[in-house]
Amino acid sequence: MQTIIIPIQYELPTLLDAPRSDTAWVVTITLLTAAVTTPIAGRLGDMFGKRRIALAVLAIMVVGCVVAATSHDIVGMIIGRGLQGVGMGILPLGISIMRDVLPERRLGSGIALMSATMGIGGAIGLPLAAFAAEQWDYHALFWIAGAIGLLSLLLILAIVPVSVLRSLGRFDWVGAIGLAIGIVGILLALSSGGEWGWLSPPTLGVGLGGVAVLLLWGWYELRDRNPLVDLRVAARRPVLLANLSSLLLSFGLFSFNIGIPQFLENPVASQAGLGLSLMEASLGLLPFGFTILLVSPIAGRLMGVVGPKPLMVAGGVLVAIAYVVCLLWLHTLWSAMVVNVIAAAGIGAAFAAAPSAIMRAVPMTETAAANGINSLMRSVGTTLAAAMIGVVLSAITVQVGDVMVPSWDAFQLAFVLGLVAALASSLLAAFIPRHRPCPAGEHPSLPA
Repeated sequence: MQTIIIPIQYELPTLLDAPRSDTAWVVTITLLTAAVTTPIAGRLGDMFGKRRIALAVLAIMVVGCVVAATSHDIVGMIIGRGLQGVGMGILPLGISIMRDVLPERRLGSGIALMSATMGIGGAIGLPLAAFAAEQWDYHALFWIAGAIGLLSLLLILAIVPVSVLRSLGRFDWVGAIGLAIGIVGILLALSSGGEWGWLSPPTLGVGLGGVAVLLLWGWYELRDRNPLVDLRVAARRPVLLANLSSLLLSFGLFSFNIGIPQFLENPVASQAGLGLSLMEASLGLLPFGFTILLVSPIAGRLMGVVGPKPLMVAGGVLVAIAYVVCLLWLHTLWSAMVVNVIAAAGIGAAFAAAPSAIMRAVPMTETAAANGINSLMRSVGTTLAAAMIGVVLSAITVQVGDVMVPSWDAFQLAFVLGLVAALASSLLAAFIPRHRPCPAGEHPSLPA
């Protein structure tokens, strides 16, 4: 959902007859609704059935695709893209469904593959979206995405059994609303700060307002008998460190996803690019998706031997190595493809392991909610990267003809930021303690 719009994002002002400041919401709204939906969908899944809520979020996503596919103005497109973001709630639900239905010997590989789908989908979806945008009208992008969503919904109906495992209590509507307002405030400030001005009253107002709401939300959640998020569980060392590590690695991943394609397309005359077309650059990113596809099941098997912690540490180190190669040897398409393979191996290993590290430390009745928070951390990381790397690449430029494009200094800074985030992710993961049973009366979500 996040990458299908990339091939046409610079043409949106013309296609939708709207200013660029308005069309930016076509991308931003999906990030916001995805960030809000993932923890809420996870909690609803724990309470009312993961299969049922998974079907609901996919149905909403399909409706969003139809709305976008039939829209010719900015309002309809923003509404459709917002509904599409709800579909991101399928990730924590899918991981938790696997915990309920898969045998233990297949659980690690299944979770690994599911948790890596964000990287796989983005890498494979971009060239497919570029091809569709070149061959047909841009509305075809949303018809294709809607068809895939509908197929996924039908497969869940046909294959996934109903789980009887439920979390007791009532749904925390106050907590859900508070979390949504707080997240939207912070992410809106991060995603729009470059346009509004980082120290402007709107940016500071919504950003600081979001922080204030989240502080009040945390105070409320600690006192509620049926909280949306059990902050005491979330504060357990394995859960907290795994979530922070995921946030930083997501920053590293999205910095890569922004920087490498733009470098491939940047004019050769800038001395910081290869001058490839969108389609050529997209094909150069294919090794990323296929490498994750290969690495994820291997990581799942390794988890059964060494546990998730070593994989998270190694994943961050591999991504850091990829950035070092970028800084020293990013001169050809082949070198970019090698970098893609190295980074994808790290992302596949770390993202495969993080949900397992979390589920080993939470009760079985809270697995979907816990994975929802992990997905939220990934969303925050990607939004931070989009804001910071976007500012870097647009601020440090050189002139090529009549156009200002990112300079090599800009790419170097972007790669250094990604490198630091990857190393910090690995360092945090190194402090995740060995598996320890949940407190008395609780049941760990994964066996030791």
